[in-house]
Amino acid sequence: MAKEPENKNYKVVAENRRARFDYFIESDLEVGIVLTGSEVKSLRTGQTNIAESYANVEGGELWLINGYISALTNAGVFGHDERRRRKLLVSKRELSRLWQAIGREGMTLVPLVMYFNDRGKVKLKIGVAKGKKVADKRETSAKRDWGRQKQRLLKQG
Repeated sequence: MAKEPENKNYKVVAENRRARFDYFIESDLEVGIVLTGSEVKSLRTGQTNIAESYANVEGGELWLINGYISALTNAGVFGHDERRRRKLLVSKRELSRLWQAIGREGMTLVPLVMYFNDRGKVKLKIGVAKGKKVADKRETSAKRDWGRQKQRLLKQG
């Protein structure tokens, strides 16, 4: 997850908490995102969801697909489509590294967190991930439950 600096401009807008349950996150990368003015205003009010979205390399560019940013009612003709594809900004070196990573079997690019950084710019943290099987999900859930139970026991005793 993105660590929170002391700066007051830093603000988490959306977090994909389900991603860590459904995927093994091998590495993560902070990328920029191309947005319109109405999208930024909508993000400032926190009306977004990245839980069902994913990133993909198409035509030599990185895209966020199926990310939801609510439309503003008073945007008029300058509004935006809520689920449009949004271009992600990465260097050519990082793009080639991501292309090679998703070329391997079972790897995908999953958005983890969308936030305003300390300079007030919208950033997206994406993870190179591999899908978990049902048994892996059960194991993750069992570890989490055991950790909670262990904390309760330590607190009581």
